[in-house]
Amino acid sequence: METSPEASTMAQGLRIVRLVTEREKSGRQLLGVSQLAAELQLDQSRVSRLTQELCDIGLLERAERGPFRAGPQFFGLAASLNNGWYREARTELEKLVSSLGLRARLSVRVGFRVLLVRASSNDMAAGSFAYPGMITPVWCTGAGRALLWDHNRKGLEALLQDVSFIGVGGPQAAHSVPEVWELMARDRLQGYVAAAEEFEHGIHELAVPVRDENGRITAALSVLGQRQQLRDKPGGVAAALLDGAARLSGVL
Repeated sequence: METSPEASTMAQGLRIVRLVTEREKSGRQLLGVSQLAAELQLDQSRVSRLTQELCDIGLLERAERGPFRAGPQFFGLAASLNNGWYREARTELEKLVSSLGLRARLSVRVGFRVLLVRASSNDMAAGSFAYPGMITPVWCTGAGRALLWDHNRKGLEALLQDVSFIGVGGPQAAHSVPEVWELMARDRLQGYVAAAEEFEHGIHELAVPVRDENGRITAALSVLGQRQQLRDKPGGVAAALLDGAARLSGVL
């Protein structure tokens, strides 16, 4: 099976993060773009673009044009993935697949982006656009809004103040903070997030937050499918998601 360009890009990005963090952990000299390119045998322009993207989402950081270090989001992500819900998530995702026949995912938030950390087996078929490490917007995905469930209006405005809504998402995507807030208010009334064609044409997503032992949201559990797959049973799907999220939270 051929490797998709997206998967190849993500693999190269992870190689960069691994090299940077290993150098920092060992106390060895830190590396800049040209040295990373030489170590990894990658084109320098590609490394420059990838490291900029990694800095943008906080997995790496650098002072001016100096060497790279692990960024603040790297440590938060590493801590979250060391928790029980991540280890147990594969079982929960496959339970959702077998009971609902829908694609299932577990995601975490990195700033105003969503990082996919686990996907069900039926979400990883050849040609699928989904892959662990995939980055999507937080405001026009079900998982994203589940991760924002506890945000108030002021916090939401601060988080999204610098994002560009234009040209992002599917035909039903929000295009402003007030529109995102309106969707969140609707979702809270029904107890789960419902995103219809907000990120991808024809795809509906239901999602709920996963919390830690202190009640903080650490992840989002979601399922995706065609409209006809969800039209007649959104309440049952949401109940299955809430049960799965509760079990994952209980692992902690």
